[in-house]
Amino acid sequence: MTHARNTLVLDIGKSNAKLVLIDPQGAVRWSAHCRNTTVEDATYGFRALGTARLADWIQRAMTQLPKGQAPGRIAITAHGAAFCALGDDGLVLPPIDYEWDGYGDVTAAFDASLANFSHHGTPRLPQGLNAGRQIDFVHRRWPDMAARIRACLPYPQYWAWWFTGVACTEVSSLGCHTGLWAPGEARFSDWVSARGIAPRFASLRNAWDVIGTLRPSLSSAWGLPHDIEVIAGAHDSNACLARYMREHPDAAVVSTSTWCIAMAPGGDTTRLAPQRDELVNVAVDGRPVATARFMGGREFAGLCDGADPAWATANALEAVIDEGWMALPSFADSGGPFMGRRGLVLQHGEPVSGGVAAVPERLRPAWAALLCGTPAASQTVILEGPLANNEAFCAAMAGILAPRPLWRSTDELEGTARGAWMLAHWSEPPAEPADGQLALVRPLGAAVRERLRAHVHRWAALVARSVP
Repeated sequence: MTHARNTLVLDIGKSNAKLVLIDPQGAVRWSAHCRNTTVEDATYGFRALGTARLADWIQRAMTQLPKGQAPGRIAITAHGAAFCALGDDGLVLPPIDYEWDGYGDVTAAFDASLANFSHHGTPRLPQGLNAGRQIDFVHRRWPDMAARIRACLPYPQYWAWWFTGVACTEVSSLGCHTGLWAPGEARFSDWVSARGIAPRFASLRNAWDVIGTLRPSLSSAWGLPHDIEVIAGAHDSNACLARYMREHPDAAVVSTSTWCIAMAPGGDTTRLAPQRDELVNVAVDGRPVATARFMGGREFAGLCDGADPAWATANALEAVIDEGWMALPSFADSGGPFMGRRGLVLQHGEPVSGGVAAVPERLRPAWAALLCGTPAASQTVILEGPLANNEAFCAAMAGILAPRPLWRSTDELEGTARGAWMLAHWSEPPAEPADGQLALVRPLGAAVRERLRAHVHRWAALVARSVP
């Protein structure tokens, strides 16, 4: 390969997708963004991921790469709970959107398999968040179509295939609350074996493995060299975790975006509570990772209710505490520790009429940050994603965690994209150390911190009384 060792990262989240060109020193040279939307598929009657629209956007964006800045490698990271079925001519059917909920009783047998949490580390989740439910649904609803499947692969690896024509799968996506993987045994789950579908999955590769080069048709259309390498890619939250696995192997990482994911390498996976959406994730190196999650980005946006997130300051947080505003979860209905419970607005412990609108607009962003920022951890915590730049969120977390340290990423890139870039350099670690882009969050003053903790204790007591 004679051209520059730039890396192009394709980072696909549930709400947004981006392409980022990163030079060998880790600096962003170019980027493009688009909203990620789903489509109602009239043929099959389910809501599908918008793969065609995303592919069209990639095709257009790739022609805008800066002249003379061709990538040497392409790395992909994408959200979980999505699998693609390939036949001889590409997709057999569109991938199902995990927020679609039309399964009925078709997948009752799969749901029963989720009772064995100690085996697969997967809680029973709503909609299609257990991706095994999607696969089981396709095989039961359309058995003739399922017979045409030549390779089943997770969403990051679907895009790796789109770039290269090489099909593969990878453990961080296989083990992402799917029910398909046994993390403690590093193999497919008993359900996969019993259903006889293990041979349908594409071959297993490491997230950092080069699986092939850019398809000639794409390199020609984009005017790029033919020898651009593509790596297998990873599940987005696990790409974020991979960013810190070498420099901070024992730190808990909280990745914030549409989902807030707390991952604790080395944590005790035998004490997790699956009914609270705690689960065993699988890191890119195959190790089981104790994990908890909730739909924090949606929760935050719903509680802001149009108020400017920039108003989430430490002073506003203090006012929220002094005025006694609380929110009992939850205000987003996809997963999390309080699944199926309708959110409630309180002031000084009493429900208020008017709901979210009753909270003064100037305080809503800090109030939302307080609900989303009440962690418990026994180790150093690293905060990633949009909420790492939210002053009230950081202040609340640091105040609750103290004296344990809280670090926040100051990187211009979110951890998912930075982690994908690092995976592209896995065998040759990049020059820029990850800990050069972390800032220690200073906790609130002692008096405010005590009021914050008292507020959180009252909140926890109310939650404990109202949630089974």
